[in-house]
Amino acid sequence: MPVFALLVIAMVAELAVIIAVGQALGALVTVLLLVAVSVLGVSLLRRQGVRTVMAFSEALRNQRDPSQELTDGVLIGVAAALVVFPGFLSDVVALFLLFPPTRAIVRKRLLRRAAERRRVPDTHDVVDGEVVSGTPIIVDAEVIEPRRD
Repeated sequence: MPVFALLVIAMVAELAVIIAVGQALGALVTVLLLVAVSVLGVSLLRRQGVRTVMAFSEALRNQRDPSQELTDGVLIGVAAALVVFPGFLSDVVALFLLFPPTRAIVRKRLLRRAAERRRVPDTHDVVDGEVVSGTPIIVDAEVIEPRRD
């Protein structure tokens, strides 16, 4: 499905949820809830971002593979974009990515998928050889002239 279609579906779903909450609780309470969830998301974002940067620095200092920290950084970046996007559904997904235990689940799946993509089966035969130019080659009494391009 194209990315544009997914964005349109997400926007329609967000709007539907905001309207439903607005009808159930009132417009003012809905706006206050949206602001409160965004403020909570930004504070969690700040805290988790600092922790991830510190963990990344420590991994580099200890010469350890920083792939977990890099993946966490990307997931926190996605969460940041979702927190900025107004709506309840995007905020729930952002909070899901900001909460360390649930982020670890997503990180494991992403790293496992990346490892599977790296493992490409070697199905090609490699023949060592060299390119000879300028002189004809004789193979089984047949003269093979080099191509002139």
